[in-house]
Amino acid sequence: MGLAPYGSPKYVDLILDNLIDVKEDGSFRLDMSYFNYATGLTMTNEKFHRLFNGPPRARESDVSQKEMDIARSIQVVTEEIVLKLARTVQKELGVDKLCLAGGVALNCVSNGRLLREGPFSDIWVQPAAGDAGGALGAALAIWYQYLGNTRAVLPGDSMKGSYLGPRFSDDAIKQYLDSVGAQYQRLDDETLLPQLAQIMANENVIGWFAGRMEFGPRALGGRSIIGDPRSAKMQSVMNLKIKYRESFRPFAPAIKADKVGEWFQHKAVSPYMLMVAPVAEDKRIPMTEEQQNLFGIAKLNVPRSQIPAVTHVDYSARIQTVHKETNPRFYTLLDEFEKLTGCPVSINTSFNVRGEPIVNTPEDAYRCFMRCEMDYLVLENYLLAKPDQPVWERNDNWQNEFELD
Repeated sequence: MGLAPYGSPKYVDLILDNLIDVKEDGSFRLDMSYFNYATGLTMTNEKFHRLFNGPPRARESDVSQKEMDIARSIQVVTEEIVLKLARTVQKELGVDKLCLAGGVALNCVSNGRLLREGPFSDIWVQPAAGDAGGALGAALAIWYQYLGNTRAVLPGDSMKGSYLGPRFSDDAIKQYLDSVGAQYQRLDDETLLPQLAQIMANENVIGWFAGRMEFGPRALGGRSIIGDPRSAKMQSVMNLKIKYRESFRPFAPAIKADKVGEWFQHKAVSPYMLMVAPVAEDKRIPMTEEQQNLFGIAKLNVPRSQIPAVTHVDYSARIQTVHKETNPRFYTLLDEFEKLTGCPVSINTSFNVRGEPIVNTPEDAYRCFMRCEMDYLVLENYLLAKPDQPVWERNDNWQNEFELD
């Protein structure tokens, strides 16, 4: 999904002629003779590799135009299947709204296209739509179907913005910080949040640890890394120095819910970062003819909008709308940033380095902060600056702090 905009859909016919048979109603059948995942330890096999004239890309090697074109082609086919299935469901059931779950429901690009082009007035996507969400589905099935409890449909977001995980007290955070000799300031929100807005505006990268942890694979302002989306360098800085991953990977914008229509071609809410929408026309930066002729990763270095760090090469962005009702503190931080800069948007990416899960505890957050090139850490109301911290002593049991998957 992230790599697709850099490529061309040159393999679409090859995929449809060989790998998958798609019917008009969206039903499909894979030719499993090309795949190994059902019985082996790899996704594809030699027959698949021959079809695409070569083996898979070696781990950690450069991404070539071929991989970009394959990604784009698979994305095109995926979107067409999703749209066909959705139209069939609407035709058969005559409903106006759609709920999605399953791993493909995490494909924010197809979700955005479905919302714009599909037959439904609104779409809701379960925030842990992949395999992990099966646990929630099992619990609900037992509660309602097996035990026969009555379902009460409540107004608003019953998932509370997906902030369903643990939170940590002021005393617990202070106790941990003191135990490792960390240097910090404790500030009330009235002082802390405007100060953080200025720190962001100075192109610093901040670890933001606040309230309950999110349920699902997306950081939503509970365990996030945040930064200034107006910075042209911030995408590559955060990818290479913080996340330790490929520079092309896009970051998401977190935006005040009441301002989303001003900055994006999107009118609905997207609290779980599961919709992609185009950046508003008046926020875009037109490309020159020379820039339009660039190929592959060369496109990455061309600023596309007033918020280039969260604008993908096709002028799209994966939106998270932040709401007063579910995360008032993160909303207030965005409000302070808007007062200072005129921009109600922050970069929002998960608080972790590549190959590790999102941080959960204050200890997780401090360790991640000290092991990468993050500038500041916020643990609830405690503010820590990297230069003030004691030298980090590596855990002898840690094989390789920056080992990449």
